[in-house]
Amino acid sequence: MLTLHRARLVLADPAAPSIVDGAVLVDGAVVAAIGSFEELAGGPARVREWDGVLVPGLVNRCGRWLLETAYHPDPREELGDRPLLPAGDLGEERWGGSARRGLQRMLGFGTTAVTGPFDRAPVRTAVARSGLHVLAGDGTPGALSPLENQPFGAAVHRPLTVGGAADFAVFDEWGADASCLATVLGGRLLFRRR
Repeated sequence: MLTLHRARLVLADPAAPSIVDGAVLVDGAVVAAIGSFEELAGGPARVREWDGVLVPGLVNRCGRWLLETAYHPDPREELGDRPLLPAGDLGEERWGGSARRGLQRMLGFGTTAVTGPFDRAPVRTAVARSGLHVLAGDGTPGALSPLENQPFGAAVHRPLTVGGAADFAVFDEWGADASCLATVLGGRLLFRRR
C-alpha cells in the first residue's frame, strides 16, 4: 500500500537542503520517492498530512543503559514517567514490562534505532518485537530523547533515501523544544501523539 506523508518541511538528509511543503512516498517498508508535495501528489497513495518537520529516524545511543539499567515505571505505580534506578532486582517479568514501556517512550521521541547488545532475555525479546534497529553501543547513561545530548546530524540513524527503509519521525517544530508527533518504522506508524 502506498502512503504519501506530507509535511511543512522535509529534512531527508542532514547534509542536503530541506524541502518546503515536502513529502515522502512510502511503498510498504521502503521509501519510493522524496520531493515536493506538488510533485508527488495525485497518485493512488493514501495521504497523511503532518503539520510539522519530517526527519530521518533517530538513534538513541543510550539504549542499552536505558533498557537494562534504568526502570521505566508503570503509570499505575505513581512513580512518574522518567526512568529510575531500581532499588533491587526486578525479576524477569518486571524487566520485560519496563523495557516495553521504555521502548514506547523512545518511539515518542522519534527513535528508530537503539544501541545494544542486550544481556537480559526479556529486554532482548521486547527490543526484537518492537522492530527497532539495534546498533553496537557502550551502555552510556543518558536521556530518552536522542536530541537532548547531541546535534541533529549525530542523532540521525541514517538519511532517508529512495529505496531505503521508511524510518522517520515528524516533529511539531525544529529546535530544543520540539515534540515528536509521529514515528514511522519500516513504513508502519508506531507512535502518534494524541
